[in-house]
Amino acid sequence: MTDKSATLTFDNKQVELPILSGSEGPDVIDIRKLYSQGNVFTYDPGFTSTAACDSAITYIDGDAGELWHRGYPIDQLAEKSHFLEMCYLLLYGDLPDAAQLEHFETTVTRHTMIHEQMHMFFRGFRRDAHPMATMVGVVGAMSAFYHDSTDISDPRQREIASFRLIAKMPTIAAMAYKYSIGQPFVYPANSLSYAANFLRMCFAVPAEDYVVNPVLERAMDRIFMLHADHEQNASTSTVRLASSSGANPFACIAAGIACLWGPAHGGANQAALEMLREIGTVENIPDYIEQTKDKTSGKRLMGFGHRVYKNFDPRAKVMKQSADEVLELLGIHNNPTLQVAKELERIALEDEYFISKKLYPNVDFYSGIILEAMGFPTSMFTPIFAVARTVGWISQWQEMISDPQMKIGRPRQLYTGPGRRDYVDVERR
Repeated sequence: MTDKSATLTFDNKQVELPILSGSEGPDVIDIRKLYSQGNVFTYDPGFTSTAACDSAITYIDGDAGELWHRGYPIDQLAEKSHFLEMCYLLLYGDLPDAAQLEHFETTVTRHTMIHEQMHMFFRGFRRDAHPMATMVGVVGAMSAFYHDSTDISDPRQREIASFRLIAKMPTIAAMAYKYSIGQPFVYPANSLSYAANFLRMCFAVPAEDYVVNPVLERAMDRIFMLHADHEQNASTSTVRLASSSGANPFACIAAGIACLWGPAHGGANQAALEMLREIGTVENIPDYIEQTKDKTSGKRLMGFGHRVYKNFDPRAKVMKQSADEVLELLGIHNNPTLQVAKELERIALEDEYFISKKLYPNVDFYSGIILEAMGFPTSMFTPIFAVARTVGWISQWQEMISDPQMKIGRPRQLYTGPGRRDYVDVERR
């Protein structure tokens, strides 16, 4: 924080606005008193220039292509850490020592099963229900099954709710998938890691044993890590806004899942893969690229560029490495979709049009390729994103609830409707 200020002059009035400084990033003009002192609002559709909160969890420098969690660069965490250790870091602010990590991993592992009566809740959905629709309903209903951890004023209950959500979300997502394809649910196994457990619950069947390949396990763990938190994105902001009303944590996370379902947010990797399938073959790429350059064509290059990152997505480098490892393991070299992806990536990185617009491959471009290679249908891409992002949502929720400055969210508007009108009886209209 600093003692700097900005002066806003309008209509022969001057309003002094404090300027706040964080530990990193641009300064922020504090406009909290603007309405009371100047009788005006600010106008910022999409909140592209507005900080709605202060947070110590995640820092993004879009120009430099940097993503830090609690100060640690994402590439270091992806290389040296694993998902549950990152969960501890996001929740508590520091990396755990060996004893703390063992206790945390044990606690999460012991919470992976869901209440047995929730199985009946799943069966209330149509057999062809989208897994995300199922997850929104089931997670929202957790407050009915775990009402002993809904008191947000109790720090211990908040912590228990956090453990439950992080632990049970993979189980719920896997059950939603199994239900959608008509296979029996697979219970979690305490002997497996977080990522391996999820893969087993998705792909095992009672008729035969399922052994998780360590390369796929590591790739799944990295996907979770690279999607764990991403500052104040749409779904995180939704969780914060919902929680500002005092709603229970399960309702808030269900709201985040619903927001994540949008194709502009969590569905981006599915959209990228569908684009690759639409292109079909390498021979069709030049024509498709020319269409994307024509603004009237309606075609977009999905999986390239990013709202925040202006040069490159630091997560994409790690995801590309995982993609290469997984595809090499599975021996997928002649897959038409993969061939299109590799050629499209090469062209986009060399074409001056895309370079000038900074349309580089982002994390969604590679994650969809990996998930398809693993055997996941596109309908599961966003549920997997939700599993990963749960810890980010919960960390942001915990931070907000603990903030003494917390207020219920109440954005204002620029009203453009009719002026005051008097009611006219229907006979006279």
